[in-house]
Amino acid sequence: METLALLMTGFAVASSPMNLALAALGAVVGTMVGVLPGLGPVNAVAMLVPVVFALGLPPESSMILMAAIYIGSEYGGRISAILINVPGEASAVMTALEGYPLSRQGLAGVALSLSAWTSFLGSVLATVGIVLAAPVLSRWALAFGPVEYVALMIFAFACLTGLLSDQPIKALLATGIGLALSTIGIDANSGVMRYTFDMPNLIDGLAFSTLVIGLFAISELLILLQSHRDGVSVKIERMGRNLFNFKEMRFTLPSALRGAGIGFFIGLLPGAGGTVASALAYSTERKITERRDPEGSRFGKGDLRGLATVEAANNSASNSNFIPMLTLGIPSSGTTAIMLGVLTLYNLTPGPMLFTSQPELIWGLIASLFIGNVMLLAMNIPLVGLFARMLSVPAWVLVPFIVVVSAVGVYSGKSASFDLILMVVVGAAAYWLRRMHVPMAPLILGFVLGGILETNLRRALSLSAGEVQILWSSPIAIALWGAAAAILLLPRLLRRALPAEARLSED
Repeated sequence: METLALLMTGFAVASSPMNLALAALGAVVGTMVGVLPGLGPVNAVAMLVPVVFALGLPPESSMILMAAIYIGSEYGGRISAILINVPGEASAVMTALEGYPLSRQGLAGVALSLSAWTSFLGSVLATVGIVLAAPVLSRWALAFGPVEYVALMIFAFACLTGLLSDQPIKALLATGIGLALSTIGIDANSGVMRYTFDMPNLIDGLAFSTLVIGLFAISELLILLQSHRDGVSVKIERMGRNLFNFKEMRFTLPSALRGAGIGFFIGLLPGAGGTVASALAYSTERKITERRDPEGSRFGKGDLRGLATVEAANNSASNSNFIPMLTLGIPSSGTTAIMLGVLTLYNLTPGPMLFTSQPELIWGLIASLFIGNVMLLAMNIPLVGLFARMLSVPAWVLVPFIVVVSAVGVYSGKSASFDLILMVVVGAAAYWLRRMHVPMAPLILGFVLGGILETNLRRALSLSAGEVQILWSSPIAIALWGAAAAILLLPRLLRRALPAEARLSED
């Protein structure tokens, strides 16, 4: 009953005219960002950071706007993936595997409307999970001290490298770069300047918005310029029937529910997200379908079940990503990392105490997820054609606009031209790293988590007078250390245990 009363309080906050307008704005912007390949919610949310402070928005309104953009981009990313086989988001890569073949068969409208419905289903089920699980996890999180947080950080980094199994070394490299960047500036304990190279502008460390915009927006622009030098005009094909029917909804419902469940639990893991969830849901559903009905499976050729499970999974994961951020102060994606940084700029510390000190913010954000998903469903189905036509925007129009917005966002932080130069330098370095296929998400997570790891590590060692044994002195810490070791080692040990023939067939 207490949870229900708090949720009603949250709906009162989220239903205020200003917050409803911000949720609607975020839903529209997020869908547009998702449609346009190469942008992503990280870029949009990063550019909004100085804007929300310039407008003087309260923290709950800022969070509602950014959350709407985040979940809206997951809806929008599927449109270009289905129509032209170009995923707008990394999590929409699996959507293209079944959505694009469906569009070639004249079922683009069915695929788009069904993906909107299953996205809504996955998001709503995950938000219900947040309501039920977040208060429990927040009370359990009170048992976390410096020792447990150190182990939790190690577990988060293990998830980053273990879940990106196709390139774990590069993910580890990116995490290390992020950790190194987090040490720039004055050491809070000793007052010593670290890695500032006698530059006054680096005394406070790297500005969060400068780093994020450089890593994502500027590097994306360089990639966009490389790929679309002459501009692109996309012809939108006739989409045929615009709405799925009841038979198709019933046929795909079990797949969508399985995908939503997988996505919810993957989203709880620090460092995981829609990309991992959609890949796992797709592979699981394909195995189930081919085992039950090998003759009826059309996976890879346009199977509605594959599309439904992927869309439910990545949207469910996007919503459950908020649980570790709200309860433990651990971001699970680049976007939630930015939102975590915004909370700290409001002098709010994400974690279990927020549930008691700022219930309006927490429950207003949770309630806004319900409202935002309803808005997105109502908007995405009838306006699919309009959003699809955004793909015809040529690069020569898009690139200057994003450059100007990025520059204004960075300059407004400290009003220093140094940050603009740093933004370009970071963007050029990120472009080179991405050409080498080094992922950016572990880098920004390493930067955000690095300060937390260092602070808690120093606190733990000060409690034990420098004895490192304290780091595995509690049951929670031991469990987290064990889980981190399992994530890193078990896949390799199981692979070696397979017979030689099985390893060859797997390769």
